[in-house]
Amino acid sequence: MTDIATKFAGPVFTPDDAGYDAEIAGFQTAYTHRPALVVGARHAEDVRAAVEFAAREGFPVAVQATGHGLSVAVDGGVLITTGRMGEIVVDPRRRTARIGAGVRAGELVEAAATHGLAPLTGSSPSVAVVGYVLGGGLGLLAREFGYAADHVRSIELVTADGRMRTLTADDELFGAVLGSGGNFGVVTALELDLVPVAEIYGGQMVFDTYLVDAALEAWLTWTATVPTELTSTVAVVTYPDIPAVPESLRGRHVASIRVAFDGPAEEGERWVAPLRQLGPRLRDDLRTMPFAESHTIHSDPPVPHAYAATNALLTDLTPAGLRALRALTAPGGPVDAVIDIRHLGGALRHGGPASIDHRDATYLVRVITAPGDGDSAPEGLAKIREALAPWTIGHSLAFLYGAGAAANEAQTAAGYSPDTYRWLTSAKAKYDPRNMFRANRNIAPVS
Repeated sequence: MTDIATKFAGPVFTPDDAGYDAEIAGFQTAYTHRPALVVGARHAEDVRAAVEFAAREGFPVAVQATGHGLSVAVDGGVLITTGRMGEIVVDPRRRTARIGAGVRAGELVEAAATHGLAPLTGSSPSVAVVGYVLGGGLGLLAREFGYAADHVRSIELVTADGRMRTLTADDELFGAVLGSGGNFGVVTALELDLVPVAEIYGGQMVFDTYLVDAALEAWLTWTATVPTELTSTVAVVTYPDIPAVPESLRGRHVASIRVAFDGPAEEGERWVAPLRQLGPRLRDDLRTMPFAESHTIHSDPPVPHAYAATNALLTDLTPAGLRALRALTAPGGPVDAVIDIRHLGGALRHGGPASIDHRDATYLVRVITAPGDGDSAPEGLAKIREALAPWTIGHSLAFLYGAGAAANEAQTAAGYSPDTYRWLTSAKAKYDPRNMFRANRNIAPVS
């Protein structure tokens, strides 16, 4: 394959080449692609040539920008890395941005902020926007604006036949691509809506161990009262006792309530007042902030590390469900995990072009743990799913991290309604009949 390098503007690596390990490395360190060939794409033509080569050789194709959401690692085949595709063009009049496949959320936030606009990005500034959107895009202001995938204007895509396509809402593939996590080709660029949000009221309130259960119960009750302009989550975390953690949090088991409100500070203060009545906080940094600082609301870990996760989309989270979750994950329980519960509803319930189902869910419960042995699911995650089963209507494929051995048809199908899944498998048979794009929670082609 040595001659293949001359076909690309970007670098090409095989396992024997210096730089191979650095090129395949991503934010997720527990699972790593081990391709036979890596193409470091600089532009769409590099992507097209890589897909054409893989099709000719009968190789699978995987794609990686930052590696945050790596779910199923490819062994052999071709990996296309898109981190060099960093173009951002903001059109403030149309309130849109055209972004390359390697653009990170923080970069887009900064570019939009100069025009008083914001993208519908999530909690981490280092996540690639394209991968986030292809998984649906559950953002900081999700209850007000809905899924980011429903705010895409156009998609530039290379399909399994090596053809470069520009898709709009009138195209059959448009809705299939959005929400399916890379099952239908390699996206080289997106045009996205921006929203007129320059600043928000938000931050964290962190409650110590003796208030964790009360904070969870109060947050659940409170979410039934808040407007759609307010999106919140609550996380239960046991912080390690290490210097990288703020001294006030080291070694503590805490509940962290995160708030993002698109409105004035005085109104935000009124909304959070009932939560502050719970008691003293270890941290309370709620404030009006530029949207460019919105990543501080969640303060996601900035350093690459190993993790696995499961999740459940729930119609409700009752006191019984909450007690079952706590029994499994509290200190000394059978599952050592970070619990992240997200309040849904609002605009997330509205239909859109993206193939996103279970929109009637009220909460998303995410459980993040250390990885299991090899590619297996960590012990205990099945118990959590079982405990939440009475209220579960499905799960989000975008928040299934690692555990590729569990990535079977049943798991993928549970991310969709039966009708949507049948449509997606039929579209897969039409556009990727050999299942070239299968290094993911795979939609297998069925005619």
